[in-house]
Amino acid sequence: MQIKLSSDLALVGYNAGMVVHTFAFRWKAGVSEDQKLRALAEIRGLQGQIPGLLETWVGVNVSPRSLGYELGGAMKFTNRSALDAYGAHPVHQKLLQWLMPLIDPIEVDFEA
Repeated sequence: MQIKLSSDLALVGYNAGMVVHTFAFRWKAGVSEDQKLRALAEIRGLQGQIPGLLETWVGVNVSPRSLGYELGGAMKFTNRSALDAYGAHPVHQKLLQWLMPLIDPIEVDFEA
């Protein structure tokens, strides 16, 4: 069976409504250990403050194939609307204000 659309995921047992948001950061030159620890703490601290955010995992990348991405994480949202609302949420925006100048990020979001 070839799966083409997210609506086909139900055929293989996925909860097509749930969305997983994944991210990884490369730190820019000059970022301190304190700033890295603050990022970890504040990302973990989003749990309980963002409607529809069910679970949050974040930590230091231990993969030997990291391509320089030192921090990674994943967040599970109830649905795509919750993920979309997260992007504009004031608590998330406050984090991004100081974090974005320090990182080279990559993100992948998918229904699970």
